[in-house]
Amino acid sequence: MINSRQNYLNAKRFSADLALEHIIPHNVCFYLIPPIVDLTIDEFEKLALERLKMLRLLEQVTAKNPKVSSEAWREAVLAEVNHEGLRTYAKLARGNLNDDASKAARRRDYLSHFILRFAYCRSEELRRWFVAREMELFRLKFGALSMRDVKDFLEVYELDYKPLSDEEKLDISEHLCASTYNHTRLKMESTDFYAVHFTEVLNLVRDRKCFLKAGVAYITPEHFTHVIGKKHQQLIEDGLKGHLRLLPTLEIDERFAMLLKSIHTSYTGKNYTVAKTGSVPVESLDQLSKKSFSLCMRNVHDTLRATHHLKHVGRMQYTLFLKAIGVTMEDALRFWREELTRGKVPIEKFEKEYAYAIRHNYGKEGSRINYSPFSCMKVITTPIGPGETHGCPFKNLDSSTLKMKLTGYGLSAIDADEVAGYAAKGHYQIACGKYFEVVHETKLEEGINHPNQYFELSQLTMEGKERPRQGHAAAAAANQSARWNSQPNSQSTQDGGMVGDSSTLNGADDDLELWEIMESKEKETDADGTMLAVPVAESLSKKVSPKTTKAAQEWEDDDFDMLEFNE
Repeated sequence: MINSRQNYLNAKRFSADLALEHIIPHNVCFYLIPPIVDLTIDEFEKLALERLKMLRLLEQVTAKNPKVSSEAWREAVLAEVNHEGLRTYAKLARGNLNDDASKAARRRDYLSHFILRFAYCRSEELRRWFVAREMELFRLKFGALSMRDVKDFLEVYELDYKPLSDEEKLDISEHLCASTYNHTRLKMESTDFYAVHFTEVLNLVRDRKCFLKAGVAYITPEHFTHVIGKKHQQLIEDGLKGHLRLLPTLEIDERFAMLLKSIHTSYTGKNYTVAKTGSVPVESLDQLSKKSFSLCMRNVHDTLRATHHLKHVGRMQYTLFLKAIGVTMEDALRFWREELTRGKVPIEKFEKEYAYAIRHNYGKEGSRINYSPFSCMKVITTPIGPGETHGCPFKNLDSSTLKMKLTGYGLSAIDADEVAGYAAKGHYQIACGKYFEVVHETKLEEGINHPNQYFELSQLTMEGKERPRQGHAAAAAANQSARWNSQPNSQSTQDGGMVGDSSTLNGADDDLELWEIMESKEKETDADGTMLAVPVAESLSKKVSPKTTKAAQEWEDDDFDMLEFNE
C-alpha cells in the first residue's frame, strides 16, 4: 500500500514537471501561467532564498555601476554570480540551451519567481523593489541570447516582431549608420535591426537614437531589449496585483503566512552564529571599534562607553555581535558588568537580570538556542524608539547628523558627502561599503550584508589577506590569525556544549523566549529615575515555524527607473 501511494505521488509529480517543461521551453520566459506542482516547505524556502540572493546581488551591482556600459554591467554581475555559486542563474545567463541542466534551471527560475510574487505583492514599496530586480534579471538573461535565440523567443510567445531582412537593411543602411551610435557599416551588416511602432520607443525618438520613417522606428538589439522589457514589466505588475488578491486565501495557512512575511528581511549570506577565529579580549574592543566595527556597531559601542547604558535591543544586538567576533561569555559578562554598574545598574540587579540575558544570548540559559547575530537587514528593519541607539545609522540619522558623525570619525567632508549621498537614496548597505573603503583605504570587491562580515573583511584587509572564496572559507577561517588571544584563560565560544545552529528563515534571534524574558525581567530607568516599560519590537512579535533552515539577508528600495537600461 505504501509503495503504491509513493508510486502515485511520483507519477503525479512527474506529470506536473512535464507540464511545467512545456510551459517554459525557453531560458527567457514571461511567467504567464502559474505552476501547479507539489513542493515541500524545505523546497519552497530554498527556491525563495536562492532567487532572493540573486535579486539582491543584481541590486548591489547595479547600484555600484549605474552608468557603465551594458557589457561591463553584465560582466560584473556574472563575476558575482560565479563568486556566490548561483549555478541556476549562471546557466540561464548563457543563452538558450535545451540540455537537462538548462531545463532544471528553468524550473527553479519559474517556481521561485511565483513564490516571491506572493512575498512581494503585499505593499507598493515591496512591489517596486521586486519589479526593478526582476527587470535586471530579465536584462541579464535576454542580453545573452543569440540572434537565433531571440527569434525562438519571439516565436514561443507569438510576438509580432521580426529582424529586418538584408534587403531591407541595405535600403536604409545610410540612415541606420547615421542614427546608431558606435555602429560601423560592417557591424551594422552583422547586427539584427527591428522595426517597431514609434510609440513603443518614445525615449529613443526623443533622444534621436533611432531612424524614424512613416511612424516606424528601426532599433538595435540593445534597444529591442527595452521594448520586450516593457511588456515583461507590465506582465509582472499585473501578476503582482493578481497575487495580492489571492494572498488572504494562501495566508490561512499560518506556516505560509509567516514564511512569506519574513522573506524580504531574510539573510542569505554566511552564517556568523559562532566565531571561528579564536577569542577576542574585551580590552581590545575600543581599538577594534575605530576601524573594524561597522558604523552601527561602533555607534552602540561608543554610546555604551559614554553613557554606561544601552536599552535592551541595543544590548542584544551588541552582545550577539561580540559573541560572533570571538568574545567569550565570561569576558562578555565582565565587560557588561563593568560598564553597566558604572551607570545606574546596581550589581545585584545586574547579576539577577542582566547576566541572565547575556548567558541566554550565548545559549546557556532557557532553551539553550545558539542565537544568530543581527544581519544588516535585521539591523535596518528593527524599529528604533526614543533613547535607543541600535539600528542602522545610515537609515536612522538625518543627513546632516550623519555627516557630522562621519567627519567626527575622521572622514573628509567629500567622503562624508558621498557616503551620506548613498544613504539619502536608501542604499544603506552601499553607504556602509563606501564607509569601509574610506576607512580602510581600499577597494571593496563585495557588498556589506552583515556587521560580522564587515569585521571579518576588516581583519583580513589589515592582515593583507584576500577574502576567501566559498569553497575555501572554512579552511581560511581555520588558518586566520588568532592574534587577539592575549588571555590564556579565555574559552572559545565554540566550546561549552552549545546547541547547534537553530536559525530559521527569519533568524534565530527572533526567538520569542529571549525577547519575553528581556521584556519581563527588565524595565528601563530614564534620566529622572522614572520606570519606562520597553515594548517588544513589532517585527519580532511572531515566530516562524520551528523548522530549522539556513539564516537569510536584504535591501531597501532604490530610486531609479527600472526600465532605464544603459543605452
